[in-house]
Amino acid sequence: MTDVDLEAQIARWRSFVTRRQAIAPADVDELEDHLRGQVEDLRTTGLSDDEAFLIAIGRLGNLDTVSREFAREHSERLWKQLALVPRDADSGLSPAWRDLAVALGCAVGAGAAIKAGGTWIRPEDTFVRNAPLLVMPFVATYLAWQRRVSTRVYGVLLLGFVALALVLNLYPYDPAGSTGALAALHGPVLMWLLVGVAYVGGRWRSDERRMDAVRFTGELAIYYTLLAIGGGVLTGLTGGVLGLLGADVDTILGNWVMPFAVPGALLVAVWLVEAKKSVVENLAPVLTKVFTPLTILMLLAVLGVLATSGDLSHVDRQALIVMDAILILVECLLLYAISARDPLARVGVFDVLQLVLVVVALLVDAVMLAAMVSRIAEYGSSPNKLATLGVNLLLLVHLACTAWLELGFLRGRRPFATVERWQTRYLLVYGAWALLVVVGFGPIFRFA
Repeated sequence: MTDVDLEAQIARWRSFVTRRQAIAPADVDELEDHLRGQVEDLRTTGLSDDEAFLIAIGRLGNLDTVSREFAREHSERLWKQLALVPRDADSGLSPAWRDLAVALGCAVGAGAAIKAGGTWIRPEDTFVRNAPLLVMPFVATYLAWQRRVSTRVYGVLLLGFVALALVLNLYPYDPAGSTGALAALHGPVLMWLLVGVAYVGGRWRSDERRMDAVRFTGELAIYYTLLAIGGGVLTGLTGGVLGLLGADVDTILGNWVMPFAVPGALLVAVWLVEAKKSVVENLAPVLTKVFTPLTILMLLAVLGVLATSGDLSHVDRQALIVMDAILILVECLLLYAISARDPLARVGVFDVLQLVLVVVALLVDAVMLAAMVSRIAEYGSSPNKLATLGVNLLLLVHLACTAWLELGFLRGRRPFATVERWQTRYLLVYGAWALLVVVGFGPIFRFA
């Protein structure tokens, strides 16, 4: 290992440690000094840089243990992470308040766009295709503003959203066909990739930054779910009171509250993830360890039902769609679990469970593929069937390679970084497939 390689290893270690909210920057500096001292001492004994670094990391101890020790000594830090930075008399609004103001501005803009779109865009299926397009640019704009991205990145974002708007609105979709619905389902995938470009500040080629985008997406889902639950309770109580007072609750909620609340909550959730960066990340290992074994049991039940269902070509189409959704959720859980794992930690029981999850999901996907091929052979092909088949083939390749890489990691033949890199690079494959469905399926199937 060269000095450059050693510095890169230390930089990756420092990046991981700084995501532990219980450890302040000054403490990270102290840990890094200690790490470098250990490496130097070990090098003098004749060890290589690589060996010295690994042994020094081991001597520092498990980072979760270190975090807990710091949390016990400085528990007030964790509470301070939940509060806004107070006003700075010299600079006007503090960064936290300024970011919140911009996020709320984008939230109002997104709500106004949805409200206007619901009024002007007809018919309903056209509005459904355009609804994400009315919100996602505001999310990307907020993140791009926060990252202070270059003009070139702004140009890429603008070009991407304009191109999607043209495709979704100029293609002559048949209202009774399925290509318009497929475009509506796959369009948000491309839009979220554009949001990811804004989040990583245009550094989409970096594996580390793409993994950061995965963590951001997972934390955003948690915050948005919490906001949706709280907002749903508040909305229900408010609607109940207004109904008792004789107000037209359906009109108020449907025409004014929901168009602003749904996109507004998304922008607020984005701000929360950024303002309280990695506070929720402390829950990620717990969430993944709880849901991984439960998901394994669910997939085993699905696999048992599929195995005893007889002729696979007669499996209900709606059931296949639901199982596809389950597999996609499993894929999201897998990505989030990998993003939340300490790459420097030793192999444990949870790593074995994760491999079991991948293998069981792989078996379910293989059975579903057989069912889809049987249905296509018996009833013929259609845009919906081919789109579903394509997604399952992508999942099959993704899961199979993940299983192979995780097995190599468990056997000590490859580092965990190879598993991470495979996940982040394969995201581009999903993006390419979504682009094919949105741009290509319409002309291929004559917009039917």
